[in-house]
Amino acid sequence: MQRSKFLVGVVGGVTAAVALGGLGTYLLSGTESTSSLDEYSTVTVDGHRALAAKVVAGRTESKIHPLPWVGDKVSGVTCPTGLKAVAGATITCTGNKSDGTAVDIPVRVTKADAKSVTWKFER
Repeated sequence: MQRSKFLVGVVGGVTAAVALGGLGTYLLSGTESTSSLDEYSTVTVDGHRALAAKVVAGRTESKIHPLPWVGDKVSGVTCPTGLKAVAGATITCTGNKSDGTAVDIPVRVTKADAKSVTWKFER
């Protein structure tokens, strides 16, 4: 009797740990970001308000490899221009993997208004 209770406790504990680990990975590995459009982060691209390239590059680099088991380590991320604050706008940023190979990082605006832009990148 006690042995089966112990086994149930161990299985339940392992299941809970795996579930929490999975939830933590999901939350930390998100590729979507909402950024405010203020005087420090806004530039103009083709006559549209845009999120500055350095902001997109920095946020992408910080989010692309949050955990060792999620994605490749990427550094030196740069973006060619700012990201227009227009839903559907895209740019392709580039970075370098730890082995030195270049990687393209597609970035797309999912939602934009006068004060912020929500965008995501592909890992």
